Amino acid sequence: MSQYALEVKSLSHSFGNYRVLDNIQLQVYPGQIVAVVGPSGCGKSTLLKAILGTNPPTSGEILTDGIPVRSPNRNVGIVYQNYSLYDFLNAEQNVSFGLKLDETSFLMRLFAIRKYLSLRKSHLSKSRDFLKQVGLESACGKYPHEMSGGMKQRVAVAQAFIMRPKIVLLDEPFGALDEAMREDLQLMLLRFYQENLLAKQEGRRPEYTILMVTHELNEAIYVADRVIGLSRFHTQGDQGAAIVYDKPCPIFSPEDPRDFSKFSEQRDELRKAVFDEEYIKDRNKYVTFWSELSELANRVAEPR
Repeated sequence: MSQYALEVKSLSHSFGNYRVLDNIQLQVYPGQIVAVVGPSGCGKSTLLKAILGTNPPTSGEILTDGIPVRSPNRNVGIVYQNYSLYDFLNAEQNVSFGLKLDETSFLMRLFAIRKYLSLRKSHLSKSRDFLKQVGLESACGKYPHEMSGGMKQRVAVAQAFIMRPKIVLLDEPFGALDEAMREDLQLMLLRFYQENLLAKQEGRRPEYTILMVTHELNEAIYVADRVIGLSRFHTQGDQGAAIVYDKPCPIFSPEDPRDFSKFSEQRDELRKAVFDEEYIKDRNKYVTFWSELSELANRVAEPR
């Protein structure tokens, strides 16, 4: 078992002669919620597809829990902006569908009915547990056409996490929702993070590791414990987009008031470092996550 849920090593990607991503280096610990921001067309989706395994990089390597990603696999889950639900299945059936495909076969369902029905009962029970985790225990029997956008997106999140992946990718998952639903789902992610903290305190490996692409800077800093900025606006930008920003974020609890003024300084720094095409700088100027983490660890270890 690796100390990292995700490792991206020297990843570069090109489309023909056009270089999209240049030498991406990234390590994510289990239990982290990492937000990825950047200008349109900077390669955020290309990076997600590479991690998912659907679009292998031109060069470099991706590992989840130490295992190389060569193609789509159960170590990496994804939730898209458009809900990936089956209209003919209710909520608990949608969530359990991945388990059905993973743990049963057509021949089992045809010739080993008793064993299949026992597994199906277990799958539906796990599905209900996950729906409870995302606040939908009362909607297990509802079909997608009976659910709001926020409810459907919660089902999609449960659908991804029930497979126990090492990391879940969120591709602008709340972009199509109204403000109230968006805030509700942001609180859901904060609750996941609190569960991760509890798992660490109890010596368990955290279950919810998330890499989330968003275009909302407030959302990125509010729900994540770390923000990464992809951009071509650096001194080697002709070689492709790189990680030009990587810093920790303040940690919020679901019960904390939504006071975005607390991180206005970091938001302004992000705008300048990642989105300002007139501000060309060394690509490592704002990549300080690991040095800040080491600094914090040293302060904690100092005798009082």
